[in-house]
Amino acid sequence: MADSEPKVALLAGASGLVGSHVLDALLNASDFSRVFAVTRRPLGRDHPRLANRIVQFDRLEEQLKGLACHTAFCCLGTTLRAAGSEQELRAVELGYVVAFARAARAGNAQRFVLLSCAGVGESRSAHLVLKAQAEQAVTALGFPTLDVLLPGPLLGLRREIRPADLARGLTLPLVNVFLTGTRESRRAISARTVAAAMLGVTRSGRRGANRYTYSAIRAQAALKSAARATPPAAKSASRPRAG
Repeated sequence: MADSEPKVALLAGASGLVGSHVLDALLNASDFSRVFAVTRRPLGRDHPRLANRIVQFDRLEEQLKGLACHTAFCCLGTTLRAAGSEQELRAVELGYVVAFARAARAGNAQRFVLLSCAGVGESRSAHLVLKAQAEQAVTALGFPTLDVLLPGPLLGLRREIRPADLARGLTLPLVNVFLTGTRESRRAISARTVAAAMLGVTRSGRRGANRYTYSAIRAQAALKSAARATPPAAKSASRPRAG
């Protein structure tokens, strides 16, 4: 299948901050002829190319059995506060991510696009260790192409807006000015930009395993149409390493 031909996309996490923007980008583009969005609850939206699959995530592989796709987008993630316990955090960040990847691989996905976060492989915090383990497990599945995006703090309107979120939205862009050199990867970035980059990497022409941090994410977000030539390798795009 040529890169310019419409393909089937499989998306997990479509109700989240980044995932909702990924869904919008997929439905507003002509790259994919069909988009299967996997969620716990109905998304409540209609589109001729959208199929919303309601699943129980602890039975994800079973319930997605037989569903074929070309590209899978994984935007699953949570926080300890939202999860309620370390056990539930592990279930989402590692268990559900790997189960979704396995289902996509069984469905013959040729490309897997994984949303992770900055600092993976560099920190021993419980959250980042789980992210690293998930990346390592997905890498081991042997997708022909694996794209891992590692953005810093995400900027955007969440469903539940807390005063702390408003404060972060005002201060983080100012802090970005001071994050240069090796600290650039920790810059805050718009969730919409990250979502655009998740679609952009599918247009890049790159194959194999790639990692993208701040500057490379912004570059991929700018790719508006299917690329036929491979662009110069970004400094922050490299083969994933185990955490």
